[in-house]
Amino acid sequence: MFKITFQEKILELLQPKPLISLFALVALAVILLLISRKNTFNTRILSYAAMSMSVAFVLSYVKILQFPNGGSITAASMLPLFIFAYIAGPKAGMAAGLCYGMLQFIQEPFFVHPAQFLLDYPIAFSLLGLAGLFRTNLFAGAVVGAFGRLLIHFLSGVLFFGEYAQGQNVFIYSLVYNSSYILPDMLICLGVLAISGIRSAILRLRDARI
Repeated sequence: MFKITFQEKILELLQPKPLISLFALVALAVILLLISRKNTFNTRILSYAAMSMSVAFVLSYVKILQFPNGGSITAASMLPLFIFAYIAGPKAGMAAGLCYGMLQFIQEPFFVHPAQFLLDYPIAFSLLGLAGLFRTNLFAGAVVGAFGRLLIHFLSGVLFFGEYAQGQNVFIYSLVYNSSYILPDMLICLGVLAISGIRSAILRLRDARI
């Protein structure tokens, strides 16, 4: 068995993927620290945020269909973040989505460029929090949040993954590819929201003083 020297270990850690993963962990810790110090985010909101990210993270492992070049149809993994945004509003919802995006990267670390990392993880998932703009219309909120995420993944596909288009128009390729997993995921979320008992529970939480 070969022994890995200290120098080789340092060089391994300095490769782009471990560096970005380390950056994601540090950034997540800093974001959570800053959020916890904001007076506008009380302990109960932070508890809801942690719970929503945890449930979303678990649901993201329940993959109905995995796509070869990234992305998957899951068991409504976006829904917990939509629900949190309905309860706490868009500002808190986007902060939770940003943190969740970091967790998604740590779960499956893949990037081709630092700008692509920012687009596909913290920015794309933070836009799920736009659902909080439609706290009186849960369905509209889920659609807007999902399309916000889709827009960013679409831009990332156009800018960084054109080689996968294989002669197709890169704009059409990116739109079709990213829509093929985000839109079914959105429809699953809408199906769950259509259950009256779940919708009523969300509305009660939204109307509670948090």
